[in-house]
Amino acid sequence: MHDIRPLIPLLITAGILIGGNGLQGTFIALRGIEEGFSTSVIGMVGAGYFIGFVFGCVYITKIMRAIGHIRAFSALAAIASAASIMMVLVIDPISWFLMRLVQGACFAGLFAVVESWLNARVTNATRARTLSVYRFVDLGSVTAAQYMIPLFGVSGIDLFAIIAMALSLSLVPISFADKSSPAPPKDVKFDIKVLWSVSPLATVGCIVIGLTNSSFRSLGPIYADGIGLSVTAIATFMSIGIFAGIVLQYPLGHYSDKLDRRVIILVSTIGALLASIFLAFLAGESEIANFIGIFAFGAFAMPLYSLCSAHANDHAAPGQHALISAGTLFFWSIGAVVGPLFASFLMEAFGPHALFAYVIVVLTFFAAYTLARIRARDAVPTEKRRMRFRSLLRTSAFFSKLATPPNEKDGG
Repeated sequence: MHDIRPLIPLLITAGILIGGNGLQGTFIALRGIEEGFSTSVIGMVGAGYFIGFVFGCVYITKIMRAIGHIRAFSALAAIASAASIMMVLVIDPISWFLMRLVQGACFAGLFAVVESWLNARVTNATRARTLSVYRFVDLGSVTAAQYMIPLFGVSGIDLFAIIAMALSLSLVPISFADKSSPAPPKDVKFDIKVLWSVSPLATVGCIVIGLTNSSFRSLGPIYADGIGLSVTAIATFMSIGIFAGIVLQYPLGHYSDKLDRRVIILVSTIGALLASIFLAFLAGESEIANFIGIFAFGAFAMPLYSLCSAHANDHAAPGQHALISAGTLFFWSIGAVVGPLFASFLMEAFGPHALFAYVIVVLTFFAAYTLARIRARDAVPTEKRRMRFRSLLRTSAFFSKLATPPNEKDGG
């Protein structure tokens, strides 16, 4: 801990941002229900966040290079805080869509600033410990944030104010993190052709993960409310799905390093598919059954992003790993824009269980596509793989650099 003490302010800032982001996703969906918004409107609002996220990913390095880390962070935090307040001042679907779009762009930039800063300050000796603390902060802050909803309630201005306060207070620890900002990072390029040429499976996989996992994050509260769960049970439902993602992350990653990674991707996809079948057709309105089902879904579905990224890197040439990291995040964002929109229309037409019926269709396609890719190309031998499995957050392309041990980097 002595070695990573200088990084603690940045880690605290990351925890505030990740927790606030996790709280907003659940809270805004539930508040939309209370305001009388239809499921499709709430899906549109959720898609707005991911549209903004795409733009934030593309332009944040240009902003950091122009004005530096701390000024970029301050400006984005202020804008995101103002957008949170605006949502309670103007309760209108179009306004909410625009404010979530602004917040998506801001959060993509805020995460990039923090993770770029961490990556510049971390040393070879502290990389693994910093990453472990970061993942603990991620899991703890998102889980704890869900329970602020039953604590403060969905009505009123309380949670909007708390989110705005958190964004403002996130400036405090990062302001004390260092007397000077690190050198501006290299521009992150988004060449969408590279990822497809390197790995069609990883490209399709990232889109599928955006279509499914982001629909759960955006519309899971609507599903849980629709089957009659209480506000506290809804918070628990979402927390279980998020927490479960860490349970099989490393066992699946371990075996993917030893076996054909596509087989592990197929196993993970089928596991998430079976859990979706259980949630769509067997769990009904039982609270316990839905908790069990969403735990299984999260355990298998959440590691898919990291598995697809690792598979793409197996086929990457020297110098391509930075493009792969940016590409996986970009294609995930594209899927995340479309998924909540399409799933929300289905839920409005056919009821809450249509969410996981939709996930079943998408994952069935992906399982079949994975089988086709296994037959189409031989696996990369384990001794020729340039990178091992890494557990990745979908926050910024800089997290991939933070998670990559120095002996696995290629300078790309």
